[in-house]
Amino acid sequence: MSKPQPLFKAFYHAFKGMQYFFFNDRNGKIHLTATIAVIIISFVMGLSATEWALILLCIAVVMALEMMNAALEKLCDLVHKEYHPFIKITKDVSAAAVLWAAIISVVIASIIFIPKIILLL
Repeated sequence: MSKPQPLFKAFYHAFKGMQYFFFNDRNGKIHLTATIAVIIISFVMGLSATEWALILLCIAVVMALEMMNAALEKLCDLVHKEYHPFIKITKDVSAAAVLWAAIISVVIASIIFIPKIILLL
């Protein structure tokens, strides 16, 4: 049994994973761009602490699921390079988890932002 890596190294590898995701994964770039846009809009709209917490939680959930989806897809591609129905189901369900979280996040963002936009008009 190998000994656990030092805590610093564990964090280092986690940050390297985030760096890879945001700079090399197409969906990572899309989600990072959307996150930056939502954060800017949130500052402009002057969200309450509760609204910020909800928005940041949505960002964290969608981003984490997308990272897991990307990792699972890479692993599936390594395990089985050709088409396989079980690999397809695995990838589809993993992508569906991200989609579901993103849809709910849009609903939550709409509940927060639409009334604020209406007040500005």
